[in-house]
Amino acid sequence: MTYAPATRAIYDADSHIMELPDFLKAYADPALRDEIPEVSYSASIVTDEEVAVIMGQGGRHSSEHVAAQIALGDKLIESSKEIQALGAFNSADRSTAMDLLGFRQQLVFATHSLRMPFSPSSKLEPRLRYGAARAHNRHMAEFCKSDRRLIGVAAIPLDEPDLAIAELEFALRAGLGAAWVPHRPCGERSPGHVDLDPFWARLAESRMPFVLHVGGAPLQLAKAWMNNGRPSTKDWLGGGENLRTKDVALLHEGPEQFLTMMVLDGVLERHPDLRGAAVELGAGWVPELLSRLDWVVKHWSRNDANLQALRRTPSQQITEQLAFTPFVFEEVGKFIDQSNPDLYLFSSDYPHIEGGRNPIARFETALGDRDESVRDRFYTRNFLRVFRNAGLEPQASEAISARA
Repeated sequence: MTYAPATRAIYDADSHIMELPDFLKAYADPALRDEIPEVSYSASIVTDEEVAVIMGQGGRHSSEHVAAQIALGDKLIESSKEIQALGAFNSADRSTAMDLLGFRQQLVFATHSLRMPFSPSSKLEPRLRYGAARAHNRHMAEFCKSDRRLIGVAAIPLDEPDLAIAELEFALRAGLGAAWVPHRPCGERSPGHVDLDPFWARLAESRMPFVLHVGGAPLQLAKAWMNNGRPSTKDWLGGGENLRTKDVALLHEGPEQFLTMMVLDGVLERHPDLRGAAVELGAGWVPELLSRLDWVVKHWSRNDANLQALRRTPSQQITEQLAFTPFVFEEVGKFIDQSNPDLYLFSSDYPHIEGGRNPIARFETALGDRDESVRDRFYTRNFLRVFRNAGLEPQASEAISARA
């Protein structure tokens, strides 16, 4: 018996690798290895001791630990979390986890290895930014290549448009299934800048969607917003480097700004075959986004020639081309009522603890008595609309050619 019921095809729009320290170094070009940092767990609930034990075992869980995880059966998702989870960093174990979870497919994101490629610093050399991205993408491709249920997500910074195109071509050859782009200005450009139009056109042509994800921009607000003359608050993990109360309250601002530019700069209009998703960034902001952009375009198009070229309303563009994952504690049923059922995706966040112990049950409660067609969209059809290459065999690739 699997966690996901066999009677429903459930596609998971969010899962993760828990990278070991050499995740990037081992797959970086040899000339760059000394300059590529090890993956750090300093802002995580994972301890250095846990990582040291795993590395001391050759970068694997012990056979006893793996057996205990497998013995959890359809309860795996309740207890198998973070770096101790089954398949957290070992691809063969991940396939076993998928057998127990029962999801038809799942997107696989990195967790801690994107600090260099997605850094907002304009001082970071492009060779290092894109060298780290290439190392990530090689490793992600190898992790996912043996199980067609795993859809690897490439990391592609947009700061240098020509290098972004080159990395996209590599990701396509490597058989990766989505392009994670940072939701911030792209090297002092809007994502709708003419220099980036070839990137969006190539994504649309290839049927590879772009994704925004938490961690694609700095997690924390500017220090001034936190300065209220009182002692500093801890983050949700009990430390100080992850999401704090004010950070999570405004987490939607970054992706909302990015997608607003994609609409108002005409990217979705020019590329109707382009698809995208905002993942692990909440969804309560989505109904108001549709409403706001519709009235902005309606009233400001009188004076803005860029808006006069739009033939579809923003709400039509977003509904046809984008999708969003609600947090497990959000009331997705209410969001559907306020907008429409074509916008939202199921996600488990395996093996992160944020995904909860029973995400299906929590989403079922939020969906309430809404009919079967709503559930079919949430668990299945919206995913397949955005991730149109789902289920296809990955291509043979050069993904690990630099490992030595």
